[in-house]
Amino acid sequence: MTEHEFDVLIIGAGHAGVQVAATLVARSFTGTIALLSAESSAPYERPPLTKGYLKGEVSMEELILRPAAFWRESSAKLFLDQTVLSLDPVEHLVETQSGNRFRYSTLVWAAGAAPFRIPVPGSDLPGVHVLRSLDDAVGFRDAVGPGTRVAVIGGGYIGLEAASAGMGRGAQVTVIEAQPRLLSRVTGSDVADRILAEHRRQGVVVELGAGVTAIGERDGRAASVMLSDGRELPADIVLMAVGVRPNVEALAAAGAVCSNGVEVDVRARTSLQDVYAAGDCTFFPVGGDERIRLESLQNAVEQGELVAGDILGDKREYSLQPYFWSHQYDLKIKTVGLFTGHDEAIMREGARDDSFSVVYLREGRVCAVDSVNAMKDYVDARSIVGGHVDTAVVRDPSRRLREALIDEAAANGDAPPAS
Repeated sequence: MTEHEFDVLIIGAGHAGVQVAATLVARSFTGTIALLSAESSAPYERPPLTKGYLKGEVSMEELILRPAAFWRESSAKLFLDQTVLSLDPVEHLVETQSGNRFRYSTLVWAAGAAPFRIPVPGSDLPGVHVLRSLDDAVGFRDAVGPGTRVAVIGGGYIGLEAASAGMGRGAQVTVIEAQPRLLSRVTGSDVADRILAEHRRQGVVVELGAGVTAIGERDGRAASVMLSDGRELPADIVLMAVGVRPNVEALAAAGAVCSNGVEVDVRARTSLQDVYAAGDCTFFPVGGDERIRLESLQNAVEQGELVAGDILGDKREYSLQPYFWSHQYDLKIKTVGLFTGHDEAIMREGARDDSFSVVYLREGRVCAVDSVNAMKDYVDARSIVGGHVDTAVVRDPSRRLREALIDEAAANGDAPPAS
């Protein structure tokens, strides 16, 4: 058993963990830094795995977050194949499956999340895939080819991006979604309906309101998907794209307050002394008593920067305007803000048949904007989220979306009288 000691120990080598290390190095942190990864690959970008990588448009080399020289020449040291077994917050000690012990002054938990498998018979059969890691993406891509019957369980963005990539590789794809529409957690029905129409136009079979009761087996492999209505859909491979669960077991066992992820404050501090958290595993405050957990590259990077800054003494509070994107066929889908809780949705048609945006309002203020093949609207959305808008301007495709923003004084009826 080997023991190491570092001033800052970072658990997880995704965007959040790497950003903590890179920011500390860039800002001339004088202490020692270690990054522990449970994987055997150098830290890499995850979002392209279900986009360009599956389609063969992005190489493995292009995914790497930092060149090998960064870890070799900087004060940040990378340890691969290090799965955390336990955390002792009193002794400031982490033990890993490889037999290493790491002592720390400050710990940053950035272990991300793991894909969820529906607990049905056959869910662990060979031929049942998930999509989260580079190994997952390689396995799925290598299994899909012309004529492959692919059953995608889950109609969220990961499942739909995989369906798009599968069609591009000549597969026969069926998407199975338990809810009555696609993308119910992340976008409104107008956007979901248009994305559904495009998938069906491309030849994807989409089963809505369809529960899964089992994965059928033949010759020791997945061979079909059993639906709650009694139907059996043949499949050569099955992809479970039904969400993720935050990797916080060791934190919870050590006494950290965890619910939908590890709870952190506005400075990304957990309830454990000298322990921060960042990225997909965090359940963070967004005002009042409300908390959210986001699976977002932007959130991971910005929380990573926040944590590094706090270690260096910034003491800045976190504020976020989230954005997301998805590429499916020729659809470039971009979102600013969070549509949850909206009470009005305004459709804004674009100049082309496949171009449109939806502006979501909550109590009169813009809470989110979805843009599909509408880059100008996406750019403008970042300036109007949180503000009041003139809905007539929003609906007018000849006007820029940013022109719809109403001065706050005017919106509150406090504008000075015209001279």
